[in-house]
Formats: sequence, structure tokens, C-alpha cells
Amino acid sequence: MKQILFFLVTISAACNDHQQQSQNKTDTGAVKSRTDTTLIIEEIRSEEPPPPPPPPPPKIYANARFKDVVVEQTGAHQFLINGKAQVFEANISWVVEDGHEELKKGFQMTDAGAPAWGNFTFSLMCKKSNRTLL
Repeated sequence: MKQILFFLVTISAACNDHQQQSQNKTDTGAVKSRTDTTLIIEEIRSEEPPPPPPPPPPKIYANARFKDVVVEQTGAHQFLINGKAQVFEANISWVVEDGHEELKKGFQMTDAGAPAWGNFTFSLMCKKSNRTLL
């Protein structure tokens, strides 16, 4: 009786092992190993991340005497301002404020006086306060 029971347990274990091997076979008949899975995971991890989205286009400011004015941050506290102005004697005054306080002020010349539209470009350094400048 013990021999028959041992024989049945051996046959049952062999059948289960055969089913697992047939489930692990690929279309080519080869058995997959853990090494194949690890290589696939490494290949996925080594792919480069997608590129970051492009920065938003800069805001363009204008009023009756200024047009196409763009303020661009070029460094931590560095800003580049350019645009066109229709001003008397090609002279513009500017002020940087945070909504409550003047942080910096100055003047700049354009390349033409009124009635023509003169181009201007200048840079300035200004630390941000607890509010943002842009």
C-alpha cells in the first residue's frame, strides 16, 4: 500500500512540473529564465525620459506709447527688457515694483524719438521680493 501511495505522489509531482515547464515556454519552445526578465527590466529603465515641455511663450506688454515689450529672465536676478516706444526725445523712464514698493528705477534711450517708434533693449539686475516680478 505504501508503494502505491509513493508511486501516485511521484506521478502527481512529475505532472505538475511538466505543466509548469510548458507554461513557461515561449513561441520558439525555449524556456524563459529570470535572466531574460531582468534584461528586459534593465532595458526599460535605461530608456531616456521624455523631453521636458517647451517653456510658455513670453508675455508681450503694450499701451498707447509702448508696444511689443517683452521681459525675459536671463539669470537668477537678471532681466532683459526690449520693445518699442513712441516717446519725446527718445527717452523712457522705467520702474520695477512689486505692487507695493519700488525695487529699482532708471531711464533708457530708444533709437528714435516720436512720432517714430524707437527700439530699446536693456538689462537690469533686481532681486525679487516676497512677490514675483514676472
